Amino acid sequence: MKLDDAPALEERSLYEVREKIYPRAVRGWFAASRWALVWATQLVFYGGAWLTWNDRQAVLFDIARSKFYLFGLVFWPQDVIYLTVLLIISALALFLFTAVAGRLWCGYACPQTVYTEIFLWIERVIEGDRNARMRLDKGEISANKILRKSAKHGIWLLLSLWTGITFVGYFTPIRELVSSTPGAWETFWALFYGFATYGNAGWMREQVCKYMCPYARFQSAMFDKDTLVITYDRARGEPRGKGAGKGDCVDCGICVQVCPTGIDIRDGLQYECIGCAACIDGCDQVMERVGRPLKLIRYATTHAMEGKRTRILRPRVLVYSAILGAITVALAASLWLRVPLKVDVIRDRAAIAREVDGGLIENVYRLQLMNTTEQARAFDINVTGLPGILVWGENITGVPAAETRMVPVRVRVDAATAPGSHPIEFTVRALGVQGVEVREGAVFIVR
Repeated sequence: MKLDDAPALEERSLYEVREKIYPRAVRGWFAASRWALVWATQLVFYGGAWLTWNDRQAVLFDIARSKFYLFGLVFWPQDVIYLTVLLIISALALFLFTAVAGRLWCGYACPQTVYTEIFLWIERVIEGDRNARMRLDKGEISANKILRKSAKHGIWLLLSLWTGITFVGYFTPIRELVSSTPGAWETFWALFYGFATYGNAGWMREQVCKYMCPYARFQSAMFDKDTLVITYDRARGEPRGKGAGKGDCVDCGICVQVCPTGIDIRDGLQYECIGCAACIDGCDQVMERVGRPLKLIRYATTHAMEGKRTRILRPRVLVYSAILGAITVALAASLWLRVPLKVDVIRDRAAIAREVDGGLIENVYRLQLMNTTEQARAFDINVTGLPGILVWGENITGVPAAETRMVPVRVRVDAATAPGSHPIEFTVRALGVQGVEVREGAVFIVR
């Protein structure tokens, strides 16, 4: 074969150039549900930082002072176990919801979805719906185009900046943040979080879901044929088109136009699908106009589409539910029974043991008392474990609300006590409060 007869080589880029997606506005039950969650999540996020409790911010993660406030609860670094358990509960809940109904989190409550919805709404208000936005982008530079684009990005930037300020307001009291000059770190994180919001929701959008979010990659491991996902009824819809002999799908393409990730659900379930159900609302509108049954695209399981019985209570669902329920109950019980006092006993290494007047042996300790309530309290300190052992001097000390106090404590026993190390136990009890008591072990040394 001559070289001239060889087939032409086609040059392809390793990386596909992104084509901008222009999601079409859609109305329906699922769109209304999605917007209800948008409002709910943003009211919690933007409003939560301004709530007050006991004359302070209700929700505040005060890293500088190592205290986390959650309404009536005050958490310290030693309570990190609660954060760990909360993250485990969140992960298990995500696994359970995914196994039962697919990517509900992604489609309705994920911050990426929520802020993309908000930014798209601003874009539609200023630039118009899908066709108007496409014409504007393809059109020549004009005063109208510059004005609309500037207004859109200006509002996006303002919203993003306020989002960043609100985020930082959960770590630095928001009233102080907005009423005074913020510090360097507060400024950095407000701008960083605001820039991330602007970039992700305004520019990257579906790319975050398709390429950056790891959940899209491993979600299929939690799916089975009984998982409720968005499906296209191929038996009803095919062959597509209008006229006699065609299926219910009129091939209008509305399901593709409303999809925020730009996929065609009629090609089957794809990892890019975030389960937002915009295609269901769009298809139902078309079916209603052409006088055909609704739910050509709907939430269904693979078994249901095959005419088989769907099992909701299957092994993985039962296991996820049991573990999630047990951990949640344990967390709730732990918080309910949590003693609002923490005690650490530290030996004074400068004076291990010494003989004092009266024929007594003395050890000196430092007790770190943490009052985790928001009321000042007085504590009674006692010690047991050896015959005649006692706390020498004043054994009652006060600790301000939500503060820590290091208290020196002198403990004495009779000099006739056998030499060696003896286990003892400190008991710290809140005066006037029933049930607030902590016991902490230590060692008394006799030479």
